[in-house]
Amino acid sequence: MDKKIDHIGIAVRNLDASINFYINVLGGELLERYKSEDKGVESEIAVIEINEDRIELLSPTNNVTSPIARFIQQKGKGVHHIAYRVDNLEIALEELNKKGIRTLEGTLRINKHGRRLIYLNPADTEGTIIEYCDYPNKS
Repeated sequence: MDKKIDHIGIAVRNLDASINFYINVLGGELLERYKSEDKGVESEIAVIEINEDRIELLSPTNNVTSPIARFIQQKGKGVHHIAYRVDNLEIALEELNKKGIRTLEGTLRINKHGRRLIYLNPADTEGTIIEYCDYPNKS
């Protein structure tokens, strides 16, 4: 199955300063800024596009339960995950299962844009947090 990088998620401490850097230094465009208080997300997200490539800046909104807050506490700010777009999430998950690659329990969800996503277990990905996603309602 073909895979394409959908976006790179970057954990940040100061969302406004990070947006400023990506717009004024790297020449990006702020496409959207929103909060997600869903369990397992608890973040404010800024979607930046630079020459058709997408970056999601992720800032925790809850320093106790947000996975982004835990990530920053453990590893510091920086690249949190790389998201790969697949044609069909179910088929991609079947392929991963056949290869013995696990997903993180409780991470399968649909975001507000209709993107279905799940995170692979970093124990099976050489330590990198990888998201698989698809857009089933987009043609």
